[in-house]
Amino acid sequence: MDKESLIDFPTDFPIKVIGKLGSNFRDDVMAIIKSHANDFEPSSITTRHSKSNKYSSITCTVRATSQKQLDKIYQELSNSEKVLVAL
Repeated sequence: MDKESLIDFPTDFPIKVIGKLGSNFRDDVMAIIKSHANDFEPSSITTRHSKSNKYSSITCTVRATSQKQLDKIYQELSNSEKVLVAL
């Protein structure tokens, strides 16, 4: 067990990402997650659009193996210009 986290690893962990619709937002999010979770399955993605069709919310479920891995995913998502929020 990772002593720096309250989460028991490995675990399936949902990551929600919000950004502007279009401009390959979904593909960019998938690429970031895939770079940190080799076994990420794109079929686990769920997508919702805002009522105005201006924003997209993507939830990706990853098989998280450590807090360090999750921290890296969130850091890279937060650094992306296309990502408004990563939860």
